[in-house]
Amino acid sequence: MRAGAPPPGSFREQSFWGSRVGVWRPAMSAYVGIDVHRRRSQIAVMDERGRTAVNRNVPNGRESLLGVFGDLPVGTPVAFEAAFGWGWLLELLQDHGFEPHMAHPLQCKAIASARLKNDKVDAATLAHLLRADLLPEAWIAPPEIRQQRAVLRHRAQLVRLRTLLRNRIHAVLADHGCDKAGDTRNRWSSPGRQWLHELPLPTASRTVIADLLETMDALQQVIDRLDAYVAEQAKADPRVKALTALPGIGRLTALLVLAEVGDVNRFGSARKLVSWAGLTPTVRGSDRTVRYGHISKQGDPWLRWIMCEAAHTAKRSPDYIDAYARIAHRRGKKVATIAIARKLLARAWHVLREAEETARAEEACPTA
Repeated sequence: MRAGAPPPGSFREQSFWGSRVGVWRPAMSAYVGIDVHRRRSQIAVMDERGRTAVNRNVPNGRESLLGVFGDLPVGTPVAFEAAFGWGWLLELLQDHGFEPHMAHPLQCKAIASARLKNDKVDAATLAHLLRADLLPEAWIAPPEIRQQRAVLRHRAQLVRLRTLLRNRIHAVLADHGCDKAGDTRNRWSSPGRQWLHELPLPTASRTVIADLLETMDALQQVIDRLDAYVAEQAKADPRVKALTALPGIGRLTALLVLAEVGDVNRFGSARKLVSWAGLTPTVRGSDRTVRYGHISKQGDPWLRWIMCEAAHTAKRSPDYIDAYARIAHRRGKKVATIAIARKLLARAWHVLREAEETARAEEACPTA
């Protein structure tokens, strides 16, 4: 008998297993829930009546997973959480004709609040939510958008690493009293590096600075190559030109917004996009008492970060300088900057919707 098969004569065998031993023959609709982990995954297969036929823990891999549900018909829905390294599972499901559904991990309250919680319960709950059409789904970006996200996030991480190395040099200089407040000298230009080379530093500190500068130069080559890619992608996308008309948004910011937002039409309003980015304040209300707290931060962290970076420039523009000053006077500069980021993202939603409508109109009525 096939490993994990129900005993002969049981309702599970009649529902999911054929009369021949070891042959998978689904007699009715099936729903699959997968609790994905880094090395192993728990797979639960449930029929349309809510009866669990299989609930098995297998090592991650194409053969092991397909050995459990690979004989199910094409189009069988499969639910899984957006866990670490889910990309390979999505490609596996799509390549074999299954219907993937990615569950939002923060909204799966049926799993998080369960009194008994383990991998078997989690996988069965995902299958049950999928069967009952109650699964809180997250949007699965197309492959080209996921690839663009990977490149832009990679560049952002390299820039952060370069900043970390620069801060390390500042720390070494501060230990010797050479990094004084008010000194505006650019230490990364040719004159600045010559000044660093002439400083009377101990041998160990000089070696540390030389190694950090060498690492920064190596990183800069990769960043420059990615900047060339960004410039090429910006020229090919007309939406970038529309977004860069907004204050504080350059080519890199526009591309990152497009990559993180994806299909703007999935947001019915600018308020929904701002909420998805985690830039809206939390609200706690009871009876006639309403309290507004900090922003939720329960959304796309990259979109939230890049909009806050753009807000630092946009708050000095004529469009937002008055609003920034007014909010900063009442709530402080940090809250005011977040408010400008929220307003800027709302305007970006309108710009993207107008660009989409213009593109559709041009496709419907092409010029001669």
